Amino acid sequence: MHNTNLMNHMLSEDDVTNNMLNALKRGEASVIVTPEKFSKKGVTEYPILEFDEEALELLRLGIVNTLKYSKIVPNGGKAYECTKRMFDIAASAAALAVLAVPIGIAALVIYIDDKGNPFFSQVRLTKNGKPFRMYKLRTMCMDAEARFAEVQKENQSDGLAFKSDSDPRITRVGGFLRKTSIDELPQLWNVLKGDMSLIGPRPPLPREVVLYTPKQMERLLVKGGLSCICQTEGRSDMAFDEWVKGDLRYIKTRSAKVDLKLMIKTVQAVVMRKGAK
Repeated sequence: MHNTNLMNHMLSEDDVTNNMLNALKRGEASVIVTPEKFSKKGVTEYPILEFDEEALELLRLGIVNTLKYSKIVPNGGKAYECTKRMFDIAASAAALAVLAVPIGIAALVIYIDDKGNPFFSQVRLTKNGKPFRMYKLRTMCMDAEARFAEVQKENQSDGLAFKSDSDPRITRVGGFLRKTSIDELPQLWNVLKGDMSLIGPRPPLPREVVLYTPKQMERLLVKGGLSCICQTEGRSDMAFDEWVKGDLRYIKTRSAKVDLKLMIKTVQAVVMRKGAK
């Protein structure tokens, strides 16, 4: 994919969205944003906030076409992939059995707090842009997705992912669940299903991926995971460019030994709440 800056600042949000969808349909998957939408703090306005099935398929095709030109060859052969999958199944099944009660208690607390569904699912992208629904314990109000347009300008990250320390959508118990990473536990079900792996680049949102450069898109050369290098070295504290470099370093060097080390470091990072927000 390549970047195309629209210099006309008079475009409405609908115009930008329609232009982006038309670009996807042409197979260009161009980044259509105006210069003021980027700053050192990162993206403050996303061209498309909602993706239907057609847009997701067009985006996937654009990703596949872009990755054809990547010079990175993921490390590990078929034996590694098979071993990795078997370990993911065994480990996630065991973890879900042990953590079923804590997850249930957290879900009950969330429900008592605002009487809403304690679980939340969101479309994310994994290997080659394949979309899937990633599960979490809900840490925001029920209409958080609909209210994203209101808060996107408050982005405090330096990259494409949205982060805000004062996000008004976070519930009373949501902050605690995020800092302790308890909200991520339902993703063990995604691992068991095969949507994700225990170790791999964190699956991004479609609205982030449409803004990726070809280099950043190489994060999608392998299946996404619960944790990777950046989650063990600072998580929210890490700059986006460093995040991407860490993911690509993992892709180039991944092995059973590397995965095991990252699992141990992930547990340590969670216990110490390193970079958790």
